[in-house]
Amino acid sequence: MLAVNSISWSGTEASIGLETTSRQGAKTPRRQVTAVLFGVLAFATPAHSQDTSFARLVRAYTTDSRFLPASVATLPTSAMIPSPQEHFGTIAGAPDVEHHAAELYGYYRALAAATPRVRVMSLGPTEGGRDLVLVAIADSATMQHLDAYRATLARLADPRTVPAESLDAVLGRAKPIYYLMGGLHSTEMGSPEMLTELAYRLAVGADSTTRAITSNVITLINPVAEPDGRDRQVDWYNRYTKNRADIEDGFPLSAPYWGDYARHDDNRDGLQMALKLTQAISRTYYDWHPTVMHDLHESIALLYVSTGTGPYNPHNDPIAISEWQLLANNDITALDAQGLPGVWTWAFFDGWWPGYGAWVANNHNSIGRFYETFGNAGAGTYVRDLSGEAYAGDSVTSRQWYRPAPPTRKVRWSARDNVNYMEAGVLASLTFTAHNAAQLLREFWQKGVNSIARGRSEKPYAYVIPGFAHQRDPRRAAYLVNQLERQGIEIRKRTTGDSSGSAGDFVILRDQPYGDLVANLLARTAYPASAKYPPYDDVAWTLGDLYGVSVSGVNDTAVFHWSGLELLKDTVAATAQVTGSGSVFVMAYRAQGELLPALYALRAEQPGAHAYAAESSFTVGKDTFPLGSVIWEGLSANAASKLAADYALPLVAAAAPSVPRHELRTPRVAIYHTWFDTQDEGWSRYTFEHAHIPYTPIDKDDLKRGRLRERFDVILVPNARGGVPEWIHGVDSKWGPLPYEKTAQSPAFGAPEASPDITGGPGFEGLGELQKFVDAGGEIVTLASSTSMISGTGIAAALSPHGAGGLFHPGSVVRARIRHAASPILYGYPSQFTIFRGNGPLLEVDRRDSAMLVLQYGAGIKGEKDEGPMLGMPETAKAPAAKEKEKPSTDSAYVVSGMVRNENEILGQGAIFDVPVGKGRVIAFTFDALHRYLNHHEFPLVWNALLNWDARIR
Repeated sequence: MLAVNSISWSGTEASIGLETTSRQGAKTPRRQVTAVLFGVLAFATPAHSQDTSFARLVRAYTTDSRFLPASVATLPTSAMIPSPQEHFGTIAGAPDVEHHAAELYGYYRALAAATPRVRVMSLGPTEGGRDLVLVAIADSATMQHLDAYRATLARLADPRTVPAESLDAVLGRAKPIYYLMGGLHSTEMGSPEMLTELAYRLAVGADSTTRAITSNVITLINPVAEPDGRDRQVDWYNRYTKNRADIEDGFPLSAPYWGDYARHDDNRDGLQMALKLTQAISRTYYDWHPTVMHDLHESIALLYVSTGTGPYNPHNDPIAISEWQLLANNDITALDAQGLPGVWTWAFFDGWWPGYGAWVANNHNSIGRFYETFGNAGAGTYVRDLSGEAYAGDSVTSRQWYRPAPPTRKVRWSARDNVNYMEAGVLASLTFTAHNAAQLLREFWQKGVNSIARGRSEKPYAYVIPGFAHQRDPRRAAYLVNQLERQGIEIRKRTTGDSSGSAGDFVILRDQPYGDLVANLLARTAYPASAKYPPYDDVAWTLGDLYGVSVSGVNDTAVFHWSGLELLKDTVAATAQVTGSGSVFVMAYRAQGELLPALYALRAEQPGAHAYAAESSFTVGKDTFPLGSVIWEGLSANAASKLAADYALPLVAAAAPSVPRHELRTPRVAIYHTWFDTQDEGWSRYTFEHAHIPYTPIDKDDLKRGRLRERFDVILVPNARGGVPEWIHGVDSKWGPLPYEKTAQSPAFGAPEASPDITGGPGFEGLGELQKFVDAGGEIVTLASSTSMISGTGIAAALSPHGAGGLFHPGSVVRARIRHAASPILYGYPSQFTIFRGNGPLLEVDRRDSAMLVLQYGAGIKGEKDEGPMLGMPETAKAPAAKEKEKPSTDSAYVVSGMVRNENEILGQGAIFDVPVGKGRVIAFTFDALHRYLNHHEFPLVWNALLNWDARIR
């Protein structure tokens, strides 16, 4: 048992009376005291003189003495190494001061120039051309052998290279790496400032705790994970929000854009790794194999330490889940011991979805965790009311087992308070890691061992991705293989075929260090429908379904002995070639995602060529070409070969088939964005740009200027979270004008789009112009919530809201069924296929307009019961009595991966509508077919809408 007899603080020195006794009464040596108290001991024996100016300022900027832990209340001085105050003129968390990314990087470079304990490395540029930087800190002896320590962790990451009998020797040469990431979400502005002070403390400190950290742990710091967003947000704060008296007055606290493509979703990119910042995070993991990756966020009071309510992802090793609890309890205990109120765990987040940035650690046998501290979206000081904040049913001001010292109902909170909490927590974590290094590294190795063992003992033992010749879309199959390789997964390609498979198949054995991740990414999930608390994010991510790629599990251990399996050492590419002979070229269209990009490229390279979509199936020789297949006329043999090779489109030279058809004319596309929500519009732009599909961005002012039909054929309206009033009126004009343009005062503004005033919306005038556009023959494509806008404003008046009481539909893979087989929107798709849908509005049409419903949710058909005899209808002409034409389907197979509650509320309802409006039409999706660049299988639904924009087939 451990008894804390007394704790007293004098400046930075702690006097702690400890007595440890076993149940048998034996004394326990002091060095065996539980590690959770190491954070309490921080800076117990200072070796440098203390910075009196810092001590005075930190007390002045901290709003309550209970918010100032002793571990960060003072700072050592150095004659050679500049402190943040000496460099910037202020301490971290000073009122009204926020620094741009380059200014922060400048400080780290000044540290590196002054001491060998700090090294600054470049991770490459962002989309906006700014640097991404990584900082390494340890004592001088460790820094001299940094590459050797990296190599040792790489060995531990693959336990096949470290037999159990060699483990202790390898551990003796290893040091854990603790990675800290700040500024991923740009309005969460405290961590980039705090990390400068932490870096200085580690670079200068000579007290026993700092020495333990720097000699036993390599600290990596990603100072600003999103530099583009950091600079835009700092400009926004300096120009607009710095002097606001009330943080909750409704004024926009955030710049409209953070990164060029993603705002908050930049922490939802871990699976697709589309963004430069995510690629840098992942590259850092594979280069360094950090033992812990710690993401510093700000949203809730006062400091939440991640564990989550569960259900936990079933493919995370039990050791990892226990480590979350271990580290969280250490931090809470250490901060409680220093008197900090409002530190808690458990009741926020779940631990299910694997696509967060720092989850690259959890996915690869390390420890991924995060903080949420209380931020003010800047460096102001405000009175914050916590009385309405509740998680897992409990107020954040209530005392719970997971929150032993709650805060008061109201707090006066400053930027420095935020820095204090974050920095004290991180120091507690680093101290724990320093004193438990061997344990954490052993567990890292053991999780890899366990993953290999599970791969050999649990079905399926492997997954097979059939070769390109057996895939509907070979380019998507290649993309899946390459994505798995980017996740560090080993893949083998079959060089020979037999009864178990074909040459060219890709085989992923699960008996590998990341075998658990293989199952995590390829198996279908089953989120517990009985979970007490709602999921934090999407609940399904099965990559085969999301990409439209055939993947199968292997339940026979003979897979471990298959011959002809060659380990891939590079990415793969799918190509095709031209076969046959004839005057035209035809292609069986199966919703290959490369067709639209190929046609745009062809328009530029060979404008005399024309492509047509067949409106019925046809045969060429012995081959049948389905509805929607493509016929090219005027295409040269060289251009045909280039299309086949570059886009993996299998062209067949043939005589011109006699079949009804319409021309595929590549449209002039606009993508509309609001200023009140740019998140999903960014993913739409990303998808178009990476598919090389040209488009023009437009906003409210473009709508009001009118003449849209002269410029565009199709306007895509991405998902945006807001009701009809927001769509009409946008950002409240009472705050205007709010320019978002590059100026000397705000150099980071104006990208990726600009406006002289982001307030207001298109108004009724702009919506009237949108109505004119579609009336004149244009096509509007709406995704998810924007479909409610197009309905609610009367532009697509045939659509109306459909109430679905009790339906709970977090992001899941579900089954859909074609209702209008001739619709060009569905060309290339089978009669039933999977789509990804999250929570969102449903719409419907009157029975008389049922032909507008082209795709429904669920695989069954909800028919109507025969209503019996009908007056005025001759007995001989009416349908057989007492018989149902079609029984409503319960559609038990609706959910393919994930979870939906009360699914009967959605079965048979509209997923896609084709609504004629004037001379044009609205293609209305009630799901987001361009979700986070993840659901590639659905992109061709949007491409079909673009390709067939002027086809009128009903």
